[in-house]
Amino acid sequence: MKKFFIGAIALSVFGGMMSCTSQKHSSGWKLVWEDSFEGETFDTLTWSKIPRWHPEWARHMSDNECCYEVKDGNLILKGVMNPNREADTAMYITGGVYTKYKRAFHGGRLEVKARLQGARGAWPAIWLKPFEEEKYPWPTGGEIDIMERLNYDSIVYQTVHSVYTQHLNIRNNPPQGNTAAIRPDDYNVYAVEMYPDSVVFYVNDCRTFSYPRIKTDKEGQFPFDKPYYLLIDMQLGGNWVGKVDTLDLPVEMHVEWVRYYQWEPGK
Repeated sequence: MKKFFIGAIALSVFGGMMSCTSQKHSSGWKLVWEDSFEGETFDTLTWSKIPRWHPEWARHMSDNECCYEVKDGNLILKGVMNPNREADTAMYITGGVYTKYKRAFHGGRLEVKARLQGARGAWPAIWLKPFEEEKYPWPTGGEIDIMERLNYDSIVYQTVHSVYTQHLNIRNNPPQGNTAAIRPDDYNVYAVEMYPDSVVFYVNDCRTFSYPRIKTDKEGQFPFDKPYYLLIDMQLGGNWVGKVDTLDLPVEMHVEWVRYYQWEPGK
């Protein structure tokens, strides 16, 4: 979960939205798992609350119930003013869930339908980290950022990270990310397709960006052909997004569903 350098990548919102086609609609994709967040709480066999941790994105994570709600078929993750600073000194707290140690995704197509409220300092994200995380210290196992949004933006960032892009600082051969336009006040579907030779991103079924495996003698260019776990979190604050305006809180991230497809050859 690191900022990539926009100027070095020559991002283009319109260029990233040129192709609104996806293989998902062909008969070869099979839906193998989904969560539509029915009921009164999320499924703890799949999801866990993300604990507080030292990286910027996790510094305000909390298991406080005020940051979580399942209502009207949505998982709602919130960024709120801390209601009890005697028990927790953080000024504000956030909710996030992940499938770490519980559910892995290897290849296939992963989709998340979500609506993102805007706020100054809001940084909601949908992303993937290696399922065997202890075996692959960051960034050796790669990171796939399906969606990151800043503040009230009408675009999202879609990015990959690896030893090649981070430690070797090779970020535009090939470009490591792009931006894509969204409907900022509505639900959007964020998706990634994971192949042995590429990672392909979509917003609302429009192909926005592809990161290929290339021939290179440099280390760690394409570590993405492995199982990953999914994180969905309502983050607040940090060097990239900037300071939080507490007058904009609470802020919410509504997740209507998560779907995972696998390709069945010959179908």
